[in-house]
Amino acid sequence: MWPRVNGMRSMELGTPDGIRAELNSLVLAGRKTATTGLLAEYAEESEELELPGERLALVDDDGGFVAAIEITGVEVTTFGAVTWEHARAEGEGEASLAEWRESHRGYWSRLGTPVEDGTAVVCLAFRLVATP
Repeated sequence: MWPRVNGMRSMELGTPDGIRAELNSLVLAGRKTATTGLLAEYAEESEELELPGERLALVDDDGGFVAAIEITGVEVTTFGAVTWEHARAEGEGEASLAEWRESHRGYWSRLGTPVEDGTAVVCLAFRLVATP
């Protein structure tokens, strides 16, 4: 189960090795308004999908509150069906959908979870609603 912070489920972007801090800064700057996760992780962690209107606590490497975000969209799809619109909204600087797929395949592969085009993913859209 994901930790709760300030009464909200937490959202941990990336991994705690510098990537999370970078992704959090993109959210705070308004450049990152989407993220993609593996559907299998929800089952592994006994978590339900987010719902539009739900607020989540964006956290840092130590689980500390960084900001509150509000979910504006949830889509379960396959990795190969993720759109450029969603990938671009992740705000991580990729110049094309092919580049986004390559970087995300590499990320998940480094974590020991290689993805294929048919791998189920959860595409979340969100907006920043509060900072400390």
